[in-house]
Amino acid sequence: MPGFPSPFGGDDGSLFDSYDEFVADHTPTPNEFLSGHDVLAGDDHVAFHRLTRDLFEDRKVYDMTFNYNLARLNLDTRHENAGYRYAVERNGTDDAIKDEDAERVLRAEFTPTTPFCPQTHTLTIGSFRAWNELTDRHEYDLVRVRAAPMHHQSGAINDQLAELERTFLETGDVQADPEDSAEVGSNPMERAARNEGASRGSTDAPF
Repeated sequence: MPGFPSPFGGDDGSLFDSYDEFVADHTPTPNEFLSGHDVLAGDDHVAFHRLTRDLFEDRKVYDMTFNYNLARLNLDTRHENAGYRYAVERNGTDDAIKDEDAERVLRAEFTPTTPFCPQTHTLTIGSFRAWNELTDRHEYDLVRVRAAPMHHQSGAINDQLAELERTFLETGDVQADPEDSAEVGSNPMERAARNEGASRGSTDAPF
């Protein structure tokens, strides 16, 4: 009888890489959002992704299709180009929302498993809230989050992430809802995922 997968890995070892190793062939290819910035690799990627695992566990950022902590998607060898890539933002960026207090910024780009992944909208918002609500746990003043362009609704999702980021920078409220959220993720599976967030028994659920 198969066991239940641990959110931190450890079982089904042949299917998952370790949180302690960087496997370049199993990480998403950086896209335009990370272009021109200092993309994390090797130990730098590993260290931040291990921290991400802990923050996502605290804030219940779970992939509901696979029923595990979203950070584990990076390690799932069945989906070698899915998950997060990170880059330290360089100064003088023209495409960024400006804020004088955000001196050290990280960019995080999420690549889903398929172009029609119904959870991309809710998972990226949940990630943004986890990273930016718990800034005392890492060295960045702000973590910007975007969906990779391979997703069929990446434009609309990224517009909402930018609005969420702008509202957060203006108000300090990471829980503020982006405008027009009903226009993205009309897929019934995503609506169900959003509604299921509270059922995990925590008022800290990000969606």
